Amino acid sequence: MKMRVYYDDTDAGGIVYHSNYLKFCERARSEYVFSTLNSQPFNDGFCFVVRDIKAKFIKSAKLGDILDIKTKCVELKNASALLHQEIWRENELLFSADINIAHLSHNKPSKMNEKTKQLLANIT
Repeated sequence: MKMRVYYDDTDAGGIVYHSNYLKFCERARSEYVFSTLNSQPFNDGFCFVVRDIKAKFIKSAKLGDILDIKTKCVELKNASALLHQEIWRENELLFSADINIAHLSHNKPSKMNEKTKQLLANIT
């Protein structure tokens, strides 16, 4: 998913504030779910919550940069998934994270159905 860095993403020096890299990753994951399901995905009472994040800040993004957020599913279990996300500016890797997400149904941990598992297995 491509995304531009706007003024409100940066500090006074025009450098992306560190927590916004996580926001960019979240937006990319959410946009994938919304675009794949073509509807409001959480009407069924299910959602995902982040259990753990391991992040590496490699280089700084700046005001006006066009970023490309890439996502792949590294591990898929019955009620959780490990996703690897990277943020690129052209050919430069700026940020990477391993994000462990858990599946909830009606606010309780639960197994994913096959459609949801396929959604995660094919994430890009």
